[in-house]
Amino acid sequence: MKRSFYLYSEGQLERHDNTIRFIYNENDRKDIPIEQVSEIYVMNQMNFNMPFLNLLSQNNVIMHLFNYYDYYIGSFYPRESLLSGKAIVKQVETYTDKEKRLNLAKALLEASSYNIYRNLRYYNGRGKELDFAMKRILELRNQIIKCRSIQELMGIEGNIRKCYYEQWEAIINNKFPFKQRIMHPPDNEVNSLIYTKTLSQIYKTQLNPTISFLHEPGERRFSLCLDLSEIFKPLIGDRLIFSLINKGQITDKSFDKGLNGLHLTKRASQTILQSLDERMKKTIFHKELNKNVSYEYLIRLEAYKLVKHIFGEKEYKGFEMWW
Repeated sequence: MKRSFYLYSEGQLERHDNTIRFIYNENDRKDIPIEQVSEIYVMNQMNFNMPFLNLLSQNNVIMHLFNYYDYYIGSFYPRESLLSGKAIVKQVETYTDKEKRLNLAKALLEASSYNIYRNLRYYNGRGKELDFAMKRILELRNQIIKCRSIQELMGIEGNIRKCYYEQWEAIINNKFPFKQRIMHPPDNEVNSLIYTKTLSQIYKTQLNPTISFLHEPGERRFSLCLDLSEIFKPLIGDRLIFSLINKGQITDKSFDKGLNGLHLTKRASQTILQSLDERMKKTIFHKELNKNVSYEYLIRLEAYKLVKHIFGEKEYKGFEMWW
């Protein structure tokens, strides 16, 4: 079974026959059969060469790169194995048709904002007193259908997230004295990881990750990942952050004091990454498919729904939590 590999040690990646060889601590090495790898996360300084990249490309393995401070710097994105000219044309047509794009953007925002609302409802039921925020977000969600432009939609999204983030201190029991520590870097790191997980799932479909509908396509970014990852952040990322903080796994001591207290220690970063990987493997019963699927596969299913939508097979309705 394929899985994600996370490399925190500084070292070198090379090709050894049809195996990935990771050399670290000068003489230590580990061989990883390429058939077991779905994606690689490099979280430190790493050397690699063209034969290694060729091996990844031949086996459709994406490699995501982070710097020493765990900031996402980019991905090695192999040539697309499921490339479809017809799909790209349909995706572009949907983007360039103002009405089609606006309707799809509304559906994406409706899904992401609903999942935000469900998060608030979940914690409100556990004594967090979030009734006012829930009411405000419902009011904002009711305005989505009335929007006549992407700019209006982005304004609504911004107001929803502002209201949502203002409730975080209550949700985490005021365990952090500084708001910037709640949002940076735990939120940044988790969001970057979800973004890369989304990119890996889009790669396994016919979609082009640079053509988006809610967020504006731009240079040097896979903007479709932003569209889809926003839907899953409340379920996967935000609940993970709340859980780690409320359980004391991430505390004020998890920040490097020598870096203005705004960077995670390596140990804290590894805790977040391990917890996220476990959460991505968690399964739920999918009512429509009548089987259990992982959180990670839910993201790919979302991409498949977009494919069906742009081909006119089935109108897109974004994933909404039902539990």
